[in-house]
Amino acid sequence: MNSLLLTGGRVVDPANDFDSIADVLILNGKISAVGKKLSTPAGVEVFDAIGKIVCPGLIDLHVHFREPGQTAKENLATGTAAAARGGFTSVVCMPNTSPAIDNAGTVALIRERAEREGIVNVFVTGAITKGIAGEELAPIGGLKKAGVVAITDDGHCIQNNDLMRRACEYAKMFDLPLMDHCQDYSLVTDGVMHEGYWNIVLGLRGWPAAGEEMIVARNILLAELTGAKVHCQHLSAAGSVRLIHEAKKRGVPVSGEACPHHFTLTDAAVAGSEKFWADDGKNLFPTLNAQRSTADLPSWPAYDTNFKMNPPLRSARDREAILEGLADGTIEILCSDHAPHCDYEKEVEFDYAPFGITGLEVELALSLMQLVHTKRLSLAEMIAKFTVNPARLLNLNKGTLSVGADADVTVFDPDCEWVFNRADSASKSKNNPFFGWKLKGKAVATIVAGKMVWSEQAELVAA
Repeated sequence: MNSLLLTGGRVVDPANDFDSIADVLILNGKISAVGKKLSTPAGVEVFDAIGKIVCPGLIDLHVHFREPGQTAKENLATGTAAAARGGFTSVVCMPNTSPAIDNAGTVALIRERAEREGIVNVFVTGAITKGIAGEELAPIGGLKKAGVVAITDDGHCIQNNDLMRRACEYAKMFDLPLMDHCQDYSLVTDGVMHEGYWNIVLGLRGWPAAGEEMIVARNILLAELTGAKVHCQHLSAAGSVRLIHEAKKRGVPVSGEACPHHFTLTDAAVAGSEKFWADDGKNLFPTLNAQRSTADLPSWPAYDTNFKMNPPLRSARDREAILEGLADGTIEILCSDHAPHCDYEKEVEFDYAPFGITGLEVELALSLMQLVHTKRLSLAEMIAKFTVNPARLLNLNKGTLSVGADADVTVFDPDCEWVFNRADSASKSKNNPFFGWKLKGKAVATIVAGKMVWSEQAELVAA
């Protein structure tokens, strides 16, 4: 079935400035009509969306599905299953695989496997440099012809500024956004957590915020020089937000994204739950705190490697700056930086564990809790950061419920309270710091090209 009538939900479509109780009719995989009390064509199944939000299918423009070469961590089947469970109908895969996605053949391989094994739309990015080594440009024109939607060396950062300038010039020539992992290696060196109070207390090497801000400033200058669209990935530092805010006011074609872990957690989390809740807990999720007792709060030990990511969790001041940047529009896009790792890789000393956490299944809830339930953003503003904004950046024909558009639709309950349990995750990897957390807001159905690829109701029936 790729025809469906969604009835009685609150339809929120920022691309069309639409927010009202309405029905959505899907016929043959396309949006056929949006309006009140639509009639049901013969043979079309009806989905009751009363009390739920119906919006364009959510897009995550920053995920790592580890295929090819690292499928012990994740693959296209398990990664897209996690995406669907989180309410995402489209994802954008990063190229730091093994081998890297730096040629047309590897792009074709991913697209073919995604078509065969994936249950949501999978878009592919290509590497900026060969082997993501930061030394020689990849064949950017060939990658564009093969179907990549952007170029990035994510997981690495080009340190040679002249090489980055040439990459920007090629990106502009081929009308591709250039997405950059902002990390100055000479400043960061071997840091493993934010440089501040807690890294000193814990005896861990510091990763200074300036290590991100330096490259953000570089990227702004190059975007201004070349006119290329430069997108700064997973922003974590207050200075980065300030730099992008000032650049956008000058009309520089630069943008940024934020991940829920950076606007929910701080570096105090690495010291363990006792220290984290004592120092930061009172300001988290005020809509739920009144209902909580100490026993309701999750616990974790100090040096838990599930709180190790790149860029690292930063100070409360940095977290607040990210929230403010999202609220005032400086940061236009939300994403997960879904980065799965095997258990044995994370079950080592903090210094030696890989950076990264999974995030597809909780990012909607965390964004609702930190942005909408706290009234920092309206519901439509948050949805835009998951739909029309990433679609616009990547030139995708997605993120809208316009008549004739692909019928990619997310249905979610913004007030559903639930606990994220390890056993419930569809991802192959379980390196997530939010297991055991009480969350508010949950996807209930994910529809791709008119086909319901995941629904909570079907899962409950199966269970």
